Amino acid sequence: MDFLADYYVWIKALHIISVIFWIAGMAYLPRLFVYHAEAAPGSETSELFKVMERRLLRGIINPSMIAAFLFGGLMLAANPALFSDHWMQVKLVLVLGLGGIHGAFSRWRKDFEKDENRRPARFYRIVNEVPLVLVIIIVLLAVPKPF
Repeated sequence: MDFLADYYVWIKALHIISVIFWIAGMAYLPRLFVYHAEAAPGSETSELFKVMERRLLRGIINPSMIAAFLFGGLMLAANPALFSDHWMQVKLVLVLGLGGIHGAFSRWRKDFEKDENRRPARFYRIVNEVPLVLVIIIVLLAVPKPF
């Protein structure tokens, strides 16, 4: 635990960097879905979106989420008293919600990969806002710690 305490600020910095990359990808992927939903299945454009979506998810979003969870977990291990703070409890529930949205994005990417998308572009335009709203609430919980 001394190691975690000694490097807490560095762990926190790595956590923040990981979250930034994770959410950037989570904001961009549904935009790709919007355009992909408008492309004809099997078209050259559709095939290009498949590559872009797969690379974004596997190369940036997935590793960033894992890193964010790892560094966040290390921060909690270094300071377990945070679990008793109500703002942290709400934040963790919202982070689990982000993880759920991440899982949904992964499933939808697989649907596109198989040319089995059944949702209109409008659906993805709306869903695009969900991770951003969650992040705004999470930051407002983590920085001012309102309760």
